[in-house]
Amino acid sequence: MSGPFARAQGHEQVVYGNDPDSGLRCIIAVHSTRLGPGMGGVRFHPYPDEEAALVDVLRLSRAMTYKAAAAGLDVGGGKACIIGDPATDRTEPLLRAYGRFVASLGGRYVTACDVGTKPVDLDLVGRETRWATGGTPAEGGSGDSGVSTAVGLHAGLRACAAHVWGSPELTGRHVAVQGVGKVGRALCERLHAEGARLTVADTDAEAAAEVAERTGAQVVAPERIHAVDCDVLSPNALGATLTERTVAELDCQVVAGGANNQLADESLVDAIADRGIVFAPDYLLNAGGLIQVADELHPDGPDPQRVAGRLQAIGERTAEVLVTAERERTTPWEAATRVAERRIAAVGRLRGLWLPTQQR
Repeated sequence: MSGPFARAQGHEQVVYGNDPDSGLRCIIAVHSTRLGPGMGGVRFHPYPDEEAALVDVLRLSRAMTYKAAAAGLDVGGGKACIIGDPATDRTEPLLRAYGRFVASLGGRYVTACDVGTKPVDLDLVGRETRWATGGTPAEGGSGDSGVSTAVGLHAGLRACAAHVWGSPELTGRHVAVQGVGKVGRALCERLHAEGARLTVADTDAEAAAEVAERTGAQVVAPERIHAVDCDVLSPNALGATLTERTVAELDCQVVAGGANNQLADESLVDAIADRGIVFAPDYLLNAGGLIQVADELHPDGPDPQRVAGRLQAIGERTAEVLVTAERERTTPWEAATRVAERRIAAVGRLRGLWLPTQQR
């Protein structure tokens, strides 16, 4: 197989959207609808070129399939990217044009927030399509999902601590947090409240300084955060920060963060395990945001209590995966992947390809 189909191998659908009047250039990738409509946020980012955007959206949409399956949700994997700088290119016409492209897929893709987009943006997207989630509560959405991601991530971190040190308590543990955006900032606040010692880094020096002032964290340069002598490294910035070089420099016992696609290459899973470091799969720990926005699709409407229960279940699922990996003498990544693929195979054959005419 060669050409465009080879690039998108394993994906059901890849759509390019172009609206010259608004300046919109976007790519929507639907990886799998075996469990339900493909769901995932829209990333607004100044990619250097279309190739970089395509690589990112394909990787992210695939990860969403596994995230949804491992979390027990009835949605599939999808993702979108808008090529541009949100600081200068974010306009109502552009966002509404994006909404029309989402609408053109008839429900096969459900969009939400991601890096570079906010609930108010999804309000505008939602004026053009019913398949937009994560808008502001004032407009009927569930709001910023970053807090839910941080809550689920915190539960996963406690499960990792219980597995490695025999107690879920993070009091006194040293956690190095890479990236203090929506998720990283909320995680730092929860860790600080629990009594953890923090080191933080971010390409936005002011954001890092603000979090440090509020939590007593030490600030280090972004290019050195992975090498901090700590108990836990928590990657919460953009993906692919775990490279052959940075893995060799890790000085921690656990890697557990909310960033998507933390590994530059999945083969690095073995390199991390060979160093005796527990790597909790990102798609297992960072499912909180997806859980929140997917709940907006529930036939009875969203339920905060149901969401809260599913967020805490991330800790339980993480504990199960870690125990299974140890028992089967494999990595947590492989154990989590098996869980997701078994569910996709078992439940997916009841549904098959998701069509716009299907109802939840």
